[in-house]
Parts: sequence; C-alpha cells; structure tokens
Amino acid sequence: MSATAEARFAEATQLQLTWWRFRRHKLAVASLFVIALFYLIAIFADFLAATDPHATDARRSFIPPQGIHFFDDSGFNPHVYGLRGVRDPRTFQLTYAPDPARKLPVRLFVRGFTYDLFGLIETDIHLFGVVGGRPGESAFLLGTDQLGRDLFSRLMVATRISLVIGLAGVTLSLFLGVLLGGISGLYGGWVDTLIQRLIELLRSVPTIPLWMGLAAALPRTWSVLQVYFAITLIISLIGWTELARVVRGRFLALREEDFVIAAELSGASQGRIIFRHMLPSFASHIIAATSLALPAMIISETSLSFLGLGLRPPAISWGILLQDAQNIQVLANAPWLLMPAIPVTLIILAFNFFGDGLRDAADPYG
Repeated sequence: MSATAEARFAEATQLQLTWWRFRRHKLAVASLFVIALFYLIAIFADFLAATDPHATDARRSFIPPQGIHFFDDSGFNPHVYGLRGVRDPRTFQLTYAPDPARKLPVRLFVRGFTYDLFGLIETDIHLFGVVGGRPGESAFLLGTDQLGRDLFSRLMVATRISLVIGLAGVTLSLFLGVLLGGISGLYGGWVDTLIQRLIELLRSVPTIPLWMGLAAALPRTWSVLQVYFAITLIISLIGWTELARVVRGRFLALREEDFVIAAELSGASQGRIIFRHMLPSFASHIIAATSLALPAMIISETSLSFLGLGLRPPAISWGILLQDAQNIQVLANAPWLLMPAIPVTLIILAFNFFGDGLRDAADPYG
C-alpha cells in the first residue's frame, strides 16, 4: 500500500471506512439498490398505479395479464389489445381473449384517478395509462382479481403499506431493544431481573394464539388507519426482545472496560455513556439484528393479514393480496394472483444480503 493510501486510511472516519468496506460487497450493494427501488415504489405508489386500486367492476373479473406491444405496422406505437369476453358453454365461465383489431394506445403521464402526492399535493397524473379506450379499459399488466381490480395498481399500494409497517415497527422495536437492553446490562440487579423476566414472558407466549387474541381484541369499528397503527405497535412490542438480549450481553461485557470507567469518572451521564461510548463499539451487532428484524417485521405483517388477523379490506397489503390465492380452485384458473409473493421474496432476500454486507463492513475487527 502506498504512503498516500496509508495516510488516506489513517485520516478516514469510521463512517468512511465502513462505506469503503461495504462497496467491496457486490451482492450487498446490489441489494441496497433493490431496497431503494422498493421504497421509491412505496413513495410514488399512487403515481405508478394505472387505475384506482379500490375500483371494482364485475365485468373485468379474472382478466389475465396483458403484455404491452411497442411496435405495429406504423412503427413505434406502444399499445395493448382490447379484450373480448367469451362465455364457456360448459362451465358458463367468462374468459377473455385479446382482440388484435382493437389497439389501445399506452402513453406516459396520463390523467386518471385523483390522489394526494406525498399526502400534500392533489393531482391526477399517473406514470402510464391507456388513452381513448372504453370506460373501465386499461393496461392490466398483472391481470385482475375476482372483483375486477387491477392487480398491478393494488400491488403498488400494498408495497407502500407493508414496507412502512415494517420500517415503523423495526424503528420502535430498535428503540425499545436498545433502551431496555442497555438499562438491563448497565444497571444489573433487580432492574436486570425484572426486564429479563419480562422478555422471557413475552418469548414464552405462542405466537399464533397471541396474534389471534390481539386481533380479536381490536374493535371491528376501528378505521383502517387505527388498525394500521395498532398492528405496527403490536409487532414492535413483540419484536424487541431478541435485540434487547444482544444489547444486554454486550453491555455486561463492556461496563467494566477502562473507557466506560473513565467516562463515569469524568462525570458523563448514563445516557451519554450508553449512546456515545458503548453503542458505537458494537454497532455491527445492532446492524445485524436490525437487518434481520426488518424482514421479520414485514413477514409478520404479511402473515397476519394473510391469516385475516391483521389489516382488513379495504386496506391493501401484501398479505391481503395473497389472501386471494388461498383457494386452490381459484388459483388454478388465475395463477397470477400469486404475483405478490414475488416482491415479498425479493425484499426479504435483499434485506438479508444488505444486512450481511453492512455487518461485515461495520465490524471493526473485520
């Protein structure tokens, strides 16, 4: 290593060193881009939705996914074919077939249903859509469900709700885990005993019966927003225990170290000792626990909603979308209803690879 490089590393901050090590982990960097893409989708979900995700139309029930055709005889002309409904004479089931004679132009930045961008700006501009079609016609990229709702638009909105619940849940869980675990490890005695018994009590309760009981306790008269915050709070209050034990173990090992004793003798407050001196020394452990907690939070919300114990319609989340895929007969005729399982799998893998790379990069002994 040259003298210039050695001086550069010697003068670098811990954050810079972490970033340089993280960039060498190619899979973690790719996962970071995937996570960023998902959260961009969550931010601009309504803008990306081609149709109103709550609009129902029995005439559009179980339309298969449509592909966009970019060229025709006239050259570049993005379009989808119109659909022709045909009634099966044996089952009387209505099936749809593309009608090449009817081309519906697909254009960017078209007007559609009204929504509030960032919750502040009222607009009706959407990224893409069909122009000049009949009422109810659109580009159904992922098909429709039993009630004729566009699955692509619903998937965009579901991504926002599921990711925000996971992020809010892990933030609260991280705060509780670090705070209570730090207090338990730093003070010890009856405080440590009380917190550890609470953790053991929470971890000993079977998960599914606990979810069922909590879901039954939520009033049916609550609005979607109230249920949303209740589910986030419930998941957070259950998910902090593992991180608290990790933090407690590290605090027990560090509280007798010279730098902690020096900080106490210099008059530093307990809060400063915890957050300024002790936590940075094992940030990689917290990063690893958090990176595993975030996908676990997302899976918890998806599982709760899938089992009917979490969010309820008209709310839209990945778990609610996957409820439509519970019936094997429906799934045999409309396999595209399993599409929401793909983003769930992708984001879980991305968070795990990202957390693995970030943990290695933040490890001072790596």
